[in-house]
Amino acid sequence: MAGKGDQFAGLTVALVTPFCDGKVDEEALRKLVDFHVESGTDCVSPCGTTGESPTLSHDEQDRVTSIVCEQSAGRIKVMAGTGSNSTSEAIRLTKHAQKAGADAALVVAPY
Repeated sequence: MAGKGDQFAGLTVALVTPFCDGKVDEEALRKLVDFHVESGTDCVSPCGTTGESPTLSHDEQDRVTSIVCEQSAGRIKVMAGTGSNSTSEAIRLTKHAQKAGADAALVVAPY
């Protein structure tokens, strides 16, 4: 992810995480990514500033990031929210996002 910061311009949308029956609605999330690709959005940000990062479990956050990166398939940039109040967790989330294929990370400084 290092060195890609100068490649971002335009509209980045903080994605909501759709749920159904208490679980991440993976089909709806994939459709949401496709909607933004088709609408010309420049970048999507899963687990970002819409409140998901402090309310999703670690497994859910990893899964959401993975789904969005997989569904984007290089058609749209992904800036994964990887911030945490725990430094070690922020590092882990950022490494997972990189491995999943995110183009960048949106990190709130740990407390």
